Amino acid sequence: MMSIHRLLRIAVLGLVLVWAAPSHAQSFEGLDLAGQTKKKKKRGGSSTTSSSASAKKKSSRKSRTAKGKVAPAEPDDATAESAAPAPATPALATPAATPAPVTPAAPVVVKPSPVTPSPATASSGSGGFGLDLTSDTPKPAAPTMTFDAVDVSGKTADRQRLDVAVSLFKNDEYEKSAMAAHELLKDPKLAGLHTEARYVLAKSLYRMGLYHSSLGEFSKILAVGPSTRFFKSSLEWLFFISRKTKNETVILDEIARYANYEFPEKFRNEFRYLLARYHFVRGRALDQVGQYADADKSFEEVKRLALSIPRTDTFFARAKYLEGLAYFRNGTRSKDAAGKRTNNDVVASVEAMKEVVRLTRPQAGHVGEQAKLDQSLRELAFMQLARTHYGMQQNRFAIFYLNKVERGNTQWLESLFEASWANYRIGQYEQALGNLITLSSPFFREEYFPEALILKAVIYYENCRYRESNLILQDFERTYLPVHDQLDSLVKKNMDASEYYTVLADVQKKNKEGLEKNGTDVILERILRLALTDQDLKKTNDSILELEGEMDLFSNKGDTFKYSELTKELLEGLKGQRTGLISKAGIMAKGKLETELGSLKQLLANGLRIKFETTTKEKEFLEEQLKAGGRTAIVKKYKFSVAVADDQLYWPYEGEYWRDELGTYQYTLTKGCIERDTANRNIQSAEAN
Repeated sequence: MMSIHRLLRIAVLGLVLVWAAPSHAQSFEGLDLAGQTKKKKKRGGSSTTSSSASAKKKSSRKSRTAKGKVAPAEPDDATAESAAPAPATPALATPAATPAPVTPAAPVVVKPSPVTPSPATASSGSGGFGLDLTSDTPKPAAPTMTFDAVDVSGKTADRQRLDVAVSLFKNDEYEKSAMAAHELLKDPKLAGLHTEARYVLAKSLYRMGLYHSSLGEFSKILAVGPSTRFFKSSLEWLFFISRKTKNETVILDEIARYANYEFPEKFRNEFRYLLARYHFVRGRALDQVGQYADADKSFEEVKRLALSIPRTDTFFARAKYLEGLAYFRNGTRSKDAAGKRTNNDVVASVEAMKEVVRLTRPQAGHVGEQAKLDQSLRELAFMQLARTHYGMQQNRFAIFYLNKVERGNTQWLESLFEASWANYRIGQYEQALGNLITLSSPFFREEYFPEALILKAVIYYENCRYRESNLILQDFERTYLPVHDQLDSLVKKNMDASEYYTVLADVQKKNKEGLEKNGTDVILERILRLALTDQDLKKTNDSILELEGEMDLFSNKGDTFKYSELTKELLEGLKGQRTGLISKAGIMAKGKLETELGSLKQLLANGLRIKFETTTKEKEFLEEQLKAGGRTAIVKKYKFSVAVADDQLYWPYEGEYWRDELGTYQYTLTKGCIERDTANRNIQSAEAN
């Protein structure tokens, strides 16, 4: 009878062990039953106990399996949250402080460490059929396990390593998260997890402020193609990065590469604008190298993309501005069958710019970054409207729009200079000279307006002030002839494109560090300002400086991260990006320097022609004076008034400059050509009659 009962106990124990067995994804070498005891149960209750334990065991096992499934649901990364599945919290088996009975109803979770059987276990009274749970004597404690905890939900150890990286990211431990993800990427055996690990790495770098490094990792994910579930969310992260970098063009190439894929709805219009920006930059570059047919296609694409953005969208005004520029470019090149220039595109450009002005009106409560963008775009639209009308000989309309640019804003000095030419064209010399006084003030000594002196000399020439005109031209030659010579020397050198940028970068470094500059450095500084008047070059230069700043950020990180293999790889990647940008900037710098050299040569030639005309007129005047015995005059004092508007105060200019007076100067021509004075009196007399 005792033998039958012993066999029944062995059978029940076998069933219990089967129910308590881990899932197939786990690998246990033994159960840690240290410090636990088993009491003998009455034989009469064995059958009931087994039935109850069986039901509880099955329920527990089903629950555990359900938790262990990894559902690859599409993550929503629009709010920069983690796209990886949330890591399950590992269940740890902690040795109990006091012995506790073990019942078959509760599954035992342990660390996957091999357990050396204790002597008591090996010599149990089970007759060699298994563990003896009938003894009241406590079993000796098993050795301490040292392996990492295993998630009994069915995840592999490799999956758990990735979950640790995700958990660190969610806990804002971005350096550790990045390094954990990078370790997975270095293991070729885990190729199946590499894309997700790179995704965690890219997001961690973004949160650390390493935007260019992050862009590099997202680019690698996108290169895999749309087959990965992280493709769409990686596209979205491109937009987050574009808002953090100074130059949005760093991601234009990346966005254009995936133009045929459907972007998420909330980013679709931003994508269209950025793609239009890409085609605009590309079209302008093609124009510069004479590939006009390909440039036409790019500008047509700009117009198409601008039309696809709804009027109510934030990016509509910016896209409309690009559309207006595309129409203006076409208007300067389009001709009818007879070879005459048509104005249809020019009219379309004007209407587009007017629409931009309407859309960017200042609104109550409209503040912040968007308000600044609108104000800047509004200024650019006014400038383009003025230039379009100036090109069509409508000078008063040009002056009207130039006066809309607010004092002290980004485009203000440029608007003053261009308004000077428009005022000169209609004979408003006093206003033109007043604007030029502002441009020559010490506050704007570093600005580059070489043509201002030429215009000033022309105005004095037109008013028969030949001696002053010659003095102004001498000043122009003394200032800009060395710049011309230095430019000519740089352009003629057989240097790589990057070396042209290096010349400019050296000057920037000296300016930043406040180092003393010699005469050559001063000239090079002027060339730098000259080159950076090109906005595309300026933005590329900003990106290079931003990359260098990001490289410096690594020195502020923790030592573990700073000296890791990941940091070495990222720095190498940044150096590669910097080299590429420097090469691009060098090509642009060389092109800009060549363009400005040509312009400066033309200005110097114009100055010589004006000087020749001035000398000729002065010679004719002196000859007439000699013939008339000194009684001939070509200059006469003008009649002028110092009356000003009620909101203004007349104050004689004595060479001093005040910031609040800039832009308000009115130069009074007290004397000039007799013929002009006579003509003015005749006009006034005719109007009076």
